Amino acid sequence: MKKKEIIGIDISKSTIDFIIYSNQKHFEEKNKKSGFKSMIKKVEKFSPYAPDEILYVMEHTGMYSHLISLFFTENDIEYVIVPGLEIKRSLGITRGKDDKIDAKKIALYGYRLREELKPTVMPSETIVKMKNLMRLRDRMVKQRAGYKASLKEYKSIYKRKDNVTLFLSQERIINHLSKSIKTIEKEMDSLIKEDPQIKQMYGLITSIKGVGRQTAINMLIYTDGFTKFENYRKFASYCGIAPFPYRSGSSIRGKTKISNLANKKIKTLLDLCAKSAIQHNTEMKIYYNKRIAEGKNKRSTINIIRNKLLGRIFAVVKRKSPYVDVFGFAA
Repeated sequence: MKKKEIIGIDISKSTIDFIIYSNQKHFEEKNKKSGFKSMIKKVEKFSPYAPDEILYVMEHTGMYSHLISLFFTENDIEYVIVPGLEIKRSLGITRGKDDKIDAKKIALYGYRLREELKPTVMPSETIVKMKNLMRLRDRMVKQRAGYKASLKEYKSIYKRKDNVTLFLSQERIINHLSKSIKTIEKEMDSLIKEDPQIKQMYGLITSIKGVGRQTAINMLIYTDGFTKFENYRKFASYCGIAPFPYRSGSSIRGKTKISNLANKKIKTLLDLCAKSAIQHNTEMKIYYNKRIAEGKNKRSTINIIRNKLLGRIFAVVKRKSPYVDVFGFAA
């Protein structure tokens, strides 16, 4: 059944603002279970449409949208989570900002695309836990890198014997962060081992030469266990390695190139995988050297290899069988 009513929801840490699109009625509730129940009652009271004709649309706000997503899932209520940038770009130039205005924008976005939007499926509990752990790990790695850089600068200028506390304090912080990062990584490994489906997918991904542990885990997280993207091409667009044409009419004839709108983390990981594959995967090494000998651009060649690896990742997960290096059996 086509959705006839859109509820636009703006989520903050402690409250949710929502707009009923058909009559533009605005309400505010607490960002907790009692507030969600109250929202449903008000929607049923003031919207002229039946519950199965209503779609709830909200902006992705990380952990703040977790409780409401869980509530919708438990109560079989269809909802969609949309990236904020996508909403902003679709509506063009807008003025003013507050929670009510944001809820109105989200409702307008949802109404315009109501026939195209697909309900969000909440990832498994294992994936949610891995996301939270990875988010914490990334933060700690960034902090550790900052302390390491700071300590290196101090060592190049000051003498240790005259600044014992300055040096020792930072070294202790770095050691503590390193231990905490290892603890987080062990916990993620345990989560993978305890979930048969996730464990199988992890094994399939790492069966591909050049694809390592960090890439496999991040692929599982960003694809929600390979349920979020229909195929590798859409994921390639998401992580910024899909080439797009740049031409218009007869005057603009630019090179086909990748977009700067990307998930930079997974893009970087795939770049490292491609470079590793060039060194350790005979097929990729021959392919790379052949293109370079023909005068092809190095960066574009590496990008092709990134796409090849990504295609193989999606392929092995889809068919549920490890990657077979057929090239290794060639005579």
